[in-house]
Amino acid sequence: MSIAILCGGLGGSRCVDSLARAAGPETVTAIGNVGDDVEILGLHVSPDLDTVLYTLAGLLDEERGWGVRDETYSALAMAGALGAETWFTLGDRDIGLHLVRTRWLREGIPLSEATSRLAQALGVGVRLLPATDDRLRTKIETEGGELDFQEWFVGRGHRDAVRGVRFAGAEDATPAPGVLDGIKMAELVVIAPSNPFVSIFPVLAVRGIREALAEKRVAAISPLVGGRALRGPLAEMMESLGHEPSAAGIAALYGDLVDVVVVAPGDEPPAGGATCDIVMVDPLKREEVGRKLLEALL
Repeated sequence: MSIAILCGGLGGSRCVDSLARAAGPETVTAIGNVGDDVEILGLHVSPDLDTVLYTLAGLLDEERGWGVRDETYSALAMAGALGAETWFTLGDRDIGLHLVRTRWLREGIPLSEATSRLAQALGVGVRLLPATDDRLRTKIETEGGELDFQEWFVGRGHRDAVRGVRFAGAEDATPAPGVLDGIKMAELVVIAPSNPFVSIFPVLAVRGIREALAEKRVAAISPLVGGRALRGPLAEMMESLGHEPSAAGIAALYGDLVDVVVVAPGDEPPAGGATCDIVMVDPLKREEVGRKLLEALL
């Protein structure tokens, strides 16, 4: 079996982990969002790719849902003491990864190759690919103007109501090597329970990816349980953008791209949908959840 997963954010990393535990990491190709990427203190940070790496390597701070567990922050404290902005938290070991990635990128190594090297060094068996090696950045439209995603999400604590979302650079972005082949060869294509607007739509904005999915049977796991996201501002975003925060609303967002939407027990599945335990918060239960998802989808 081969599985392709479109993912972003913590929900995406947990989904990749669940299915990799259930089916074997060698069967999984994870295609990650890069719209959240940001340059901090001169370093290239890929938050969504890094969350997948840390989760699969057993390094993630599961309580916070980001960064490395048992982290220290001496480098960031020194940078702040020297006058640098410290609104985006980077731990010491996290900075080590970003230093290595940034050096490779400056040497001309594409993000996909840098990600592959990091995965290998961390012992990650899943094939993790950025959606594109090209620069693509998510922009959030608010009443006060347009903000870079990280400025809106981290810097301002996503308190500004969202009026629109766009993906700068998407018109010129092409899929990273292996992305289209990973989708083409997959027996199962899954859209992770990630925020569609800022984690999945940036992936779909890359030329050729949506078209490749049109040829496949695609299952989307609802990122809402009981009308609320387990984490993050998705329900609020759906409301501010004129969508119903429900499984039906998620199905409407994806439209004909998705063949089946999987919802949690107690939620009403859309027509043709499936019901299954989709909560993957507890690492000890992820393999079980992954097995049940595979049973529901295959």
